[in-house]
Amino acid sequence: MTALMWFRRDLRLGDNPAWAAATAAHDNVLAMFALDPRLWQTAGPHRGPQLVAHLRALDEKLQRLGGRLAVYHGDPSNIVSTVARGVDAVYWNDDYTPYARRRDAAVADSLDVPINRFHGSVVHPPGTILTADDRPYRVFTPFWKRWQDSEWTEDSDPGVASVVSALGDGIPEAPDPLMSGGEEEALARLADFLDRVDDYPIHRDRPDLDATSRISADLKFGTLSPRRVVEETGEDTEGRSGFVRQLCWRDFYSHVLHHYPHTVTRALRPEYDAVEWRPDEDAFEAWCSGSTGYPIVDAGMRQLLREGWMHNRVRMITASFLVKDLLIDWRRGERHFRRYLVDGEIAQNVGNWQWTAGTGADAAPYFRIFNPVL
Repeated sequence: MTALMWFRRDLRLGDNPAWAAATAAHDNVLAMFALDPRLWQTAGPHRGPQLVAHLRALDEKLQRLGGRLAVYHGDPSNIVSTVARGVDAVYWNDDYTPYARRRDAAVADSLDVPINRFHGSVVHPPGTILTADDRPYRVFTPFWKRWQDSEWTEDSDPGVASVVSALGDGIPEAPDPLMSGGEEEALARLADFLDRVDDYPIHRDRPDLDATSRISADLKFGTLSPRRVVEETGEDTEGRSGFVRQLCWRDFYSHVLHHYPHTVTRALRPEYDAVEWRPDEDAFEAWCSGSTGYPIVDAGMRQLLREGWMHNRVRMITASFLVKDLLIDWRRGERHFRRYLVDGEIAQNVGNWQWTAGTGADAAPYFRIFNPVL
């Protein structure tokens, strides 16, 4: 009995529900990754190299188990159905973007073997945190309260299946990434932060300090499980509870995007689609290049171009400057961030941009403005 494990945004073996189920239920598992040209071409200068580093690390880990990660290049709807010929079942962890849902539906339609789907990129999957009248939340604080009180689905332990040794088309070449690749390196980054997490409420808004977790890209690529992060962090102190609350924000935006997929290109609140934005190309180019003349804005935008990362407070300041000071459409900023951020994740990026613009899931809309001088 052989299973096909389709890795996507879950590039780890630990706390990976699809991997655990596949290896427990089958004698052999073929591990594969489909390098989708549509996503690879839009990965930008930072996210692409980081993905390659994680794929190499996962391949090395599978080699230690006697197998390989088979990386195929092309349309997943064609690749998965081709690779799945001769296997007994296919396993994957769901993704919640509109594109991923269309892709997965196409793959499912192409398969004639059982499909086993799990949730490995969130703590609570979309559809499980709802209001008393079974509606999705559009405001964070009541979502947070319900999220805290909700029970987790049971974890499953991985089995002892043999890993098939198949190469596929191979892992592409790429420049050195921002961070070392792989699950072990991600866990080391988490452990380093947990040594400092108790100071999180005091220092989290200080861009001049290295006081945040730096694990956002690990959560994006799935080298860290959000559940494991919550478990290891705990809520014993104000700092730990505050950090777990930020992980809940991550779930919240995944839920919002799942229930309201139009928010990738349109305001969650339809009335704000009527905002008349300024078509100021010179101002937009100055913002993109970090040459506006406002030091904190320019420092953040230059760091984004060079490193693919920016402190959360600076992300808020630079985004607010584009939307509230330059009066330029939030969607243009969201696309620029998505291209360059190493942790560029549609649900988080769109959710945070709409929050800043005041068009999305927020109790305080358009009148919140970050002062780019103070």
